[in-house]
Amino acid sequence: MAPPRSRKIGETWGTRCPAESASRTILYYGHSMAIYLVTGVAGFIGSTLARALIARGEQVRGIDNFSTGKRENLTECVSRIELHEVDLLDLDALHRACRGVDYVLHQAAIPSVPRSVKDPLENNRANVDGTLNLLVAARDAKVKRVIYAASSAAYGDTPTLPKREDMLPNPISPYAVAKLAGEYYMTSFYRCYGLETVSLRYFNVFGPRQDPTSPYSGVLAKFITQMLKGEEATILGDGKQSRDFTYVDNVVDANLLACQVDAKAAAGQVFNVATGQRADLYQTFQVLKKLIGYRGDVKYGPERAGDVKHSLADISRAEQYLGYRPKVDFEEGLSRTIEWYRSHQMKPRFAKP
Repeated sequence: MAPPRSRKIGETWGTRCPAESASRTILYYGHSMAIYLVTGVAGFIGSTLARALIARGEQVRGIDNFSTGKRENLTECVSRIELHEVDLLDLDALHRACRGVDYVLHQAAIPSVPRSVKDPLENNRANVDGTLNLLVAARDAKVKRVIYAASSAAYGDTPTLPKREDMLPNPISPYAVAKLAGEYYMTSFYRCYGLETVSLRYFNVFGPRQDPTSPYSGVLAKFITQMLKGEEATILGDGKQSRDFTYVDNVVDANLLACQVDAKAAAGQVFNVATGQRADLYQTFQVLKKLIGYRGDVKYGPERAGDVKHSLADISRAEQYLGYRPKVDFEEGLSRTIEWYRSHQMKPRFAKP
C-alpha cells in the first residue's frame, strides 16, 4: 500500500482563511480549535494522542521520521491530520513544522535502554540534539507550551520507593541520561526564554499499537503476543523486578491536562505520570495467564544491561497541580490491550515500513 500523502508544511490546510493568519487559534462555528504538533506521531503513544485530539475536535499536525514509528498506526486517522516525514535533526523543517502551532507534544525519541547502551551516540543525537532543535524551533515560533515525554529512567536504581520528583536523579543508561538532559533543557528554555514547558516522567507505558516485534519493545507487548500465540513467555532476570505499569490512555490524559493547566502551577516543572501501584514481572505473567487463558509456563533469560530493578511513582504532585488521576487501572489496561492484540495479531501490522 502506498504511504499516506503528506502536504507540504507552510501550504494552506483545513478551512483557515487569510484573515485568520494572524491568530494561531482557529474558530469553527464558535469552537476554539487549537493547533497541536505531535512529534513521533506514528509511535504508539503519539498515535494515541493524535486520536484523542481528533476526538476533541482539535487540529493535529504530526511529524515522524518513521525510524521506529509505523504508518499503520495512523491508518484510521491519517486523513484527519497534517502528516509530515521530518527528522528532529533537521532544524529548518522543525521551524516550518512549528509555524502557527499552539502546543507541542514531544513524544519523538529512540525509547530504548538496550539500544542506547549499544549505540550511545545515536541515542544522544535523537534524544538530546533532536529535543534541543525542537525547543529552538518552538521558541522562535512563539509556541504557547511544549509538553515533553520524560522518563522514570531518570531515577535510576535509587532504592527509595516511591519515586518523587524532588529526589536526586541517578540515571544509569545513556537513554536515561539523554531523557534527563531533555528535562533540563525544558526548564532552561522556560527560565531563559519564557517558553512554557512541562516534563512528564512516564512510568512503563503500555497499550495498543506497541510494537512487540522489536528487540527493544516493552515487556508487556512481548508477553501478550507470545502468550496469544501459545508461545513460551520469557522474563529477562529473576521475575522479581517490579514496575509501575501505566496504560497509555492515562498518559494521554496527563498530556492534555498539562496543556491547559495554569502556567503558575506547571511551567518549567516535572511530574510523574503513572498509577502509583506496582507489580513484579512474575505476578504480571500470572495475571496475563488468567486473562488470556494461557496454559504454558514462563522461561527466564539474562537481565538486560542498564535496566532498573524496581519502579514505583508518587503521583501526588501531578494530582495536585495537573488534576491528574489515572482512569484506567493495571488489570483493565491489560484487558484492553489483550483484546486489541487479539483482534490484530493475524494481520501483518508490524512489518518494517
